[in-house]
Amino acid sequence: MSASVGRPPAQASLTTGALARMLGVSPTTVRSWERRYGVGPARRDPGRHRQWSPRDVAVLAEMCRLTARGVTPAEAARLALAAEAPGTPEAREVPGPLAGGPAPGGGNALPVGTVRPECRGLARAAVRLDAPELARILRHSVDTLGPVAAWTEVMMPALRAAGRKWAAEGERYVEVEHLLSWHVAAALRRAADRAEPPQGPAVLLAGMPAELHALPLEALAAGLAERGLPFRMFGPALPTEALLEAVRRTGPPAVLLWSQVARTADRALARRVAETAWGPHGARTRPVVLTAGPGWTGPRRPPGALRPRDLPTALDQLEHLLR
Repeated sequence: MSASVGRPPAQASLTTGALARMLGVSPTTVRSWERRYGVGPARRDPGRHRQWSPRDVAVLAEMCRLTARGVTPAEAARLALAAEAPGTPEAREVPGPLAGGPAPGGGNALPVGTVRPECRGLARAAVRLDAPELARILRHSVDTLGPVAAWTEVMMPALRAAGRKWAAEGERYVEVEHLLSWHVAAALRRAADRAEPPQGPAVLLAGMPAELHALPLEALAAGLAERGLPFRMFGPALPTEALLEAVRRTGPPAVLLWSQVARTADRALARRVAETAWGPHGARTRPVVLTAGPGWTGPRRPPGALRPRDLPTALDQLEHLLR
């Protein structure tokens, strides 16, 4: 049994609704699996309400994990029941596709639309709060697709779906978004850190002083590392004077300033960065400024700044400035 979904205390039991919420599937799906595959609870109370014991929960959680990896529900039920049988070794790795087939879904699922199967599996694992499965899917996606495609085709659609669900449902889904965001950041940081440290002048990456969103910057750093391009990552919410001092001290050929929302896009500060010079008198140099992110839409872009429309464009522009 995967350690990702906690078991209730030894004497506790769950109703079908509570179990469905915990696993991120609909109560209809739970009842359907019980009817078709015999994975129902060991007992019912006198009112015929289902009461799911810790072992019952373990079987259903394992079944969710297996179906997220593309195993058919019938085979997943067989393996889950076998894994939880007395004297049987606990969970095993299951071969096959990363995440395929129909989603168990229901009202608790994240509506990701038409996306790669890895993204569907990521969304299901996020709703279940299945941290090990999140880490596995993200690691596999980065290793097989590369960080840029993993970001645009797997991570970003799942993050947007989590954000929409949070906006629609209120605080109920904030834990889903937080867990997913942390694991996405960890996967991107791993991709950025594993490359050989490149030599030469490095571009400076920073969020605007009031900007708290950092994941797009993490994706950019991972993309630069994949191309072997040097960078210095200062993360989100870099204070004004710290940003200007970092430019003076490091002498970057380019500075990319991220703004997720309009209120954080400080046009005057971007112009100050572009005017910050370094080097000996007579050979002073200034950076090229790139204003990235939806916060810079419209007239907020300072004169002379580049405005990459997406991650691949930003990487192409930075590579051109570094070569």
